[in-house]
Amino acid sequence: MSDYGTVKPFASSEVEKRPDQNVSTSLDTNGENIVRNDWTREEIAALFDQPFDDLVFQAATVHRANHKAGEVQLSTLLSIKTGGCPEDCGYCNQSAGAKSGLKAEKLLDVRTVLQSAAQAKDRGSSRFCMGAAWRNPKNRDMPAIIEMIKGVRQMGMETCMTLGMLTKEQSEMLSEAGLDYYNHNIDTSPEHYEKVITTRTFGDRLETLENVRNSGINVCSGGIVGMGETREDRVGFVHALATLPRHPESVPVNALVPVKGTVLGDMLADTPLAKIDDIEFVRTIAVARITMPASMVRLSAGRESMSESTQALCFLAGANSIFTGDKLLTTGNAGDDADETLFAKLGLVPMAAEQRDCALEAAE
Repeated sequence: MSDYGTVKPFASSEVEKRPDQNVSTSLDTNGENIVRNDWTREEIAALFDQPFDDLVFQAATVHRANHKAGEVQLSTLLSIKTGGCPEDCGYCNQSAGAKSGLKAEKLLDVRTVLQSAAQAKDRGSSRFCMGAAWRNPKNRDMPAIIEMIKGVRQMGMETCMTLGMLTKEQSEMLSEAGLDYYNHNIDTSPEHYEKVITTRTFGDRLETLENVRNSGINVCSGGIVGMGETREDRVGFVHALATLPRHPESVPVNALVPVKGTVLGDMLADTPLAKIDDIEFVRTIAVARITMPASMVRLSAGRESMSESTQALCFLAGANSIFTGDKLLTTGNAGDDADETLFAKLGLVPMAAEQRDCALEAAE
């Protein structure tokens, strides 16, 4: 039994608990919200193992205790430096070792990046994310990076960067520039990690997250499912995030997009492992929501191949952020028109930047 005792999975006292539902949750016995950093793998596995409707109901209850139902944050992602990365991430077509035909490009100029940000804002995005295919940024690139951050912030948008590993000094530079979020995914469980990446360790990932957190920048960290991992690995992935000293403010959950010419893309091509089961994906979203109740849970890569019904279940289970547009870094995305149609069907509305700020203050 956890320190919080045996609790009902639903907030409503009128909902009778089933005899087999003895799982910990992020709502206490009075329905009050609590944030825990002491989740055990056994507790997280028990959440995954619940009957699907019970799990989604519990996640929806937790979501509504922490976020306004029906609001979804819209973010736009731009590759500011594409290809040629020395890392060997098995899922990534930007790795120099991948045979995907993607050509390495130089860092985009600041003006081009700011033009893209302005277009994203016009389409309703409140956060602009910029990604560079680097192992780590070089000092010569930092002035341009800082100028991009300041320019996007002047438009009234949240800023997010993903540039690879960061030193303490680089984290401080980004913080002083006003960077709101830094993305550095842990990708998968500690045990499965070395089967996906060998050029850096799981510990390297955590060190960068610590540097980012200590500099005062909000953390964005999640991972990818459908890389041939087991349910146990998905438990370990969520556990690694949910037991950080402070939960990531944003948790992107990606479904692998197998790209021909990448290690995993070729290995999993035309096999059942290449696409995670939709129900299992929704379960992962729900467990992330329950264990990290105040975080934004983002539907990221792989959404373009999901049915509207699967996406609707993800929103019901607590996802409240998406990437908009026709493209992510180098792979396809659902597109603005498809998103607008889906939002209209589901009665969802975009979250304004100031509303997200209020949610962050409430969580603190």
